[in-house]
Amino acid sequence: MSDRFPPGLPRLESAGLDGWMVRLFDVIDEANMPWLTALVSECETAFGDHLVDLVPSYTTLLVVFDPLRCSPDEARRLLVELLERLQPDEEVADAPVKELPVWYDASVGPELSRLAELAGMSREEVVACHSERSYRVFALGFAPGFAFMGSLDARLEAPRLETPRRRVPAGSVAVAGRQTAAYPAVTPGGWNLIGRTPAVLFDRDREGFSLLQVGDRVRFVPIDQAEFERLGGDTRPMEEGR
Repeated sequence: MSDRFPPGLPRLESAGLDGWMVRLFDVIDEANMPWLTALVSECETAFGDHLVDLVPSYTTLLVVFDPLRCSPDEARRLLVELLERLQPDEEVADAPVKELPVWYDASVGPELSRLAELAGMSREEVVACHSERSYRVFALGFAPGFAFMGSLDARLEAPRLETPRRRVPAGSVAVAGRQTAAYPAVTPGGWNLIGRTPAVLFDRDREGFSLLQVGDRVRFVPIDQAEFERLGGDTRPMEEGR
């Protein structure tokens, strides 16, 4: 469809009578995001009130439309036209970095020592490694406001816990594989917890609800316990068996 993408891409895959999955890439890469966010914007304009939902992910965009107002064939033709003229969103490529304060401590990040052991590093080195780079938000999912971010330094790559926790506190900062995230609410979870942020990640009264959006660049900023408490953070430690 375009020589600006890998061979065979973009590709349109049927997602039922009311949706098309647009596959722009096959490999997860931060460089994908300007293209994905540009397509989101173009679809919002082109589909107008025929649009029901847009769900961007690492390499794809799910476009859900009203089949009573736009047939699958019409939606496909419109997407083909958009893809032929699509240009990357340069504002996303140069987006300012959003900072999330984090209290890195074993009492709220019980896997901090585990990661240090796996990486052959001290806990202080793990904190420095995690906080020294900015991460791109690739997708929102799992829970409202849960932002999947990457890519993590390979030295901190670690598998999920064999047995997920029944209750992970809101604000918990975690890593799994080459991704990192912060839990916006109390939920079950199997990622490795290394700290906690006082930031409110999801708020129904906030425009857009989620503090972080797909395409954002994010950096975790280490703070001490006093600053964490001043910002309203919950210092209650993880409980055994949770």
